Amino acid sequence: MTFATMGRRHILIVAVLGVTLVAGVLWLYSLWIWRGFIEYRMERDRDIPTAVAVSRDGSVWFTLDFADAIGVLRNGRLERIRTGRETFEPLGLAVDRDGVAWYTDSPTRVISRVSPDGVVASFALETPVAKLARLAAAPDGAVWFAEESTYSFTRFKDGAFTRHAIGTPGVAPFGVAVDASGTVWGTLPRLNRLVRISARGEIAELDPPTRAAQLGDVAVGADGAVWFLEMQANKIGRFANGQFTEFLVPTKSAGLTSLAIAPDGAVWFTELRGQRLGRLRDGVIVEFPLPRSDARPFGIAVDAAGNVWYTDLSGTLGRLSAQRARRR
Repeated sequence: MTFATMGRRHILIVAVLGVTLVAGVLWLYSLWIWRGFIEYRMERDRDIPTAVAVSRDGSVWFTLDFADAIGVLRNGRLERIRTGRETFEPLGLAVDRDGVAWYTDSPTRVISRVSPDGVVASFALETPVAKLARLAAAPDGAVWFAEESTYSFTRFKDGAFTRHAIGTPGVAPFGVAVDASGTVWGTLPRLNRLVRISARGEIAELDPPTRAAQLGDVAVGADGAVWFLEMQANKIGRFANGQFTEFLVPTKSAGLTSLAIAPDGAVWFTELRGQRLGRLRDGVIVEFPLPRSDARPFGIAVDAAGNVWYTDLSGTLGRLSAQRARRR
């Protein structure tokens, strides 16, 4: 064997060892960065989980697009509850104080509810068409939802619908949330405004600093601060004590789709195009890459223990453990 041959073999061995070392480091890094994630694959390939909400008992409810069912995860087991109607863009979902899941159903022009034992009831809107967005459960037992087709934020309680219409036609209300005092907060993406509806029904419209930000989801923290997505501006907005504050998301064009507040006050959001979950806490945003390369996170919710739940349009329901969510 010549020295040249020995040299080539030495270089080859070093190269192989180098590649193996790099692969090992990347594998260990993937284990670290994705630790704390668990994902549940939908039982049917065509099921697309969209909105998600968590009940007090820990049941995780989620809507299914293009399906005649609603999903729930209980005791580690996925259940598919038949509703009798195929849905389209069921964006509104909330669980009330009694553990009943409420959701929007635009094609059939109804608001529906599913009791914990799987009984479905629907309440028809009187409009000839309906385009519905987000839905929220209020402390008094009412549910509120954004009704684009009537330019209103609508309250439903005791079998009656009460509309709070915005004066400008074509405003397309989207996000809605209710705080502990009963004040309703909503978003108008086309007008770029945050809406406040008092318990007496008085409507006020507020302009955030960034123009054409396209406001989306909205949520209210335990301290009364109002948080919202600025989808076009790629920012998270906050309104408290009469002032707006905005936080730029590090990933450009992240594709912000949903927002929720954890018990510790952290604000969580989904990045559809960024394939990440984001956490805003103490003014700092930290992003959590999702395990799969085809991830498309859409809905998000946080349970009482601090576990972060998300829906993925690729066909999964995911969880980031509270321990992992709090640390990084």
